[in-house]
Amino acid sequence: MAVIMQGKDLSKQITEIIAEEVKSLELKPTLAVIKVGNDAASSVYVRNKKNTAEKIGFNSILIELDENTTQEELEAQVDKLNNDVTVNAILVQLPLPKHINSNEIIEQILPIKDVDGFHPLNSGKLLAGIEPYSVACTPLGIIKLLEHYHIEVSGKNAVVIGRSNIVGKPISVLLLERNATVTICHSRTKNLQETVKQADIVVSAIGNPKFITAEFIKEGAVVIDVGINRLADGKLAGDVDYSSLESKASYITPVPGGVGPMTIAMLMSNTLRLYKIQRGEK
Repeated sequence: MAVIMQGKDLSKQITEIIAEEVKSLELKPTLAVIKVGNDAASSVYVRNKKNTAEKIGFNSILIELDENTTQEELEAQVDKLNNDVTVNAILVQLPLPKHINSNEIIEQILPIKDVDGFHPLNSGKLLAGIEPYSVACTPLGIIKLLEHYHIEVSGKNAVVIGRSNIVGKPISVLLLERNATVTICHSRTKNLQETVKQADIVVSAIGNPKFITAEFIKEGAVVIDVGINRLADGKLAGDVDYSSLESKASYITPVPGGVGPMTIAMLMSNTLRLYKIQRGEK
């Protein structure tokens, strides 16, 4: 049976350590989150982020804007937070309404306040092997999970399914930095099953419920499931068919309770990091 990689437990440990450090700070780090529209999933994510930030002892700002907010209005909100010296970390919750150019909004956030690590300066530094101000939270959380469970990455074949700027590309770079041989698969990949079956480590971030079955995975592979999909019955499911893999994989992340909590923990870690950088402490 596979070892279940309990992101929920590890994230709790990480946030408790951060909370202890925050107690000793005279000025508390401030995380500002902007949410545009009424996307149900985004509302849940934003609430979880806000609750965790406040529980840790951060100052938390939530700006909720109407679905019809214009590009210019959103840019004005970002500018206001950029210029507010009391705000250390800025997050614009994605996805944004279709009429808003998400790339322009991400690029507008000051790199030193970019808690998501999506700004081209931060992602570019990561690609160039230069330490960025912050690294994308989900990929960073995956790395922390691998480290916590003492899973060797160097020399392993890693297959990443998905090529998004949020998960697929940055996790590929982080694995490559740790000397894995990395293959990125996507919707146009031919012979996907055969490619994935060569992997020692599989990271799936395709948003297709239970798509990765036992036929895709070789015996003893490490399986990281980034997918969070809502089924017709209201239950959550990952990209991986967990029940068919738990006896074949060596390690596997559950959904929920795996990568998701680690993403929020890394958001808190990044907030504290940016706070220290801005104060000249790192």
